[in-house]
Amino acid sequence: MIEVGSQLPEVEFTLLEGGELKNYRTDEIFDGKRVVMFAVPGAFTPTCSQSHLPGYVALADKIKAKGIDLIICLSVNDAFVMDAWGKVNNADEIMMLADGNGYFTRQVGLDMNTGDFGGVRSLRYSMLVDDGVIKQINVEDPGQFEVSDAQAMLDSL
Repeated sequence: MIEVGSQLPEVEFTLLEGGELKNYRTDEIFDGKRVVMFAVPGAFTPTCSQSHLPGYVALADKIKAKGIDLIICLSVNDAFVMDAWGKVNNADEIMMLADGNGYFTRQVGLDMNTGDFGGVRSLRYSMLVDDGVIKQINVEDPGQFEVSDAQAMLDSL
């Protein structure tokens, strides 16, 4: 598993922007920026939709006021699902980043196999990334939601 001090791997992510799929490399997103990224097992799933994403939506301004350039929500879902989930949750201040094939998630060692639930998915976590280097990482134990929520991240900034 990736740890504090590690450089993020160079992969390609997909975003739906203006109705078009656009690909961005890790360096295009993270270089020269202070980024809070949180990952969820799946869009539209209970804890993710009721607590995790809404918490970051509610606290986005306060998090950005701490010198954060970008807040990212990452999931092993496609860009269409991530875009729709962001719209339903008014996540205008959050980049809804698709790791559709789970390549990034596997590269950083934060993947889990959920079997029939959805196959390879991301563990629930949050991290602070500065210029592509992990400065803080908060990985949840399976079934838990205690260390990766927006308030915990805000408190740690």
